Amino acid sequence: MNTDPLRFCPNCKSDAFSLSENRYFCEECNFTYFLNAATAVAGILVCDGHLLFTVRAKAPGKGKLGLPGGFVDFHESLEQALMRETREELGIHVADWQYLLSAPNTYDYAGVRYHTCDGFFIATLKKRPEFSLQASEIAGVKWLKPDDINPDNIAFPSMRRAVKVYIDSVS
Repeated sequence: MNTDPLRFCPNCKSDAFSLSENRYFCEECNFTYFLNAATAVAGILVCDGHLLFTVRAKAPGKGKLGLPGGFVDFHESLEQALMRETREELGIHVADWQYLLSAPNTYDYAGVRYHTCDGFFIATLKKRPEFSLQASEIAGVKWLKPDDINPDNIAFPSMRRAVKVYIDSVS
C-alpha cells in the first residue's frame, strides 16, 4: 500500500519532497504541504429497538456491516452530507439527525491510506421504510437488536466505537 502518494513537490517539481508527521516539505524550495483529515459522516438509524446496518458492496470492508454515510463534499455541512448519502445509498430522506460523536479513522482505498475524521449521528424512525439501495455501494441491509451485534462484523473501528457508545447510552 502506498501511504506516501506525493513524490514530487507541486511547487518546484523537485523529488526532494518528503513526508514528516502531517506535512510534506521540499528541501529545494522550502514549500510545505499540510495533510488534513478527510471528513466523513455516518448515521445510526433506530426503529423499534433495532439498528440499521448496511452490508458493504465494495472494499474496504466488502461484505462487512457499515452505516449509511460517506465523505463530505466541498461546501456541505456534516448534516447535509449525511442527508445526501442516506438518499443516495438507501433512497430515503432523513432530516432529523442528532449528533453523537466524532472519531478518527483510516480508510484504505486504491492503494492510498486516507486519514479521516468521522462524524456520527442518530435518527429514530417511527416505522421501517422501504429502501431503494444503491447497488454499487450497498449489498443489503440488516436490522439488528443491540444484543445481536457482533462488533467484529463492523467494517471500521470508528463505527464500532459509535455503535458501542450509542448502545451504552440507551442500556
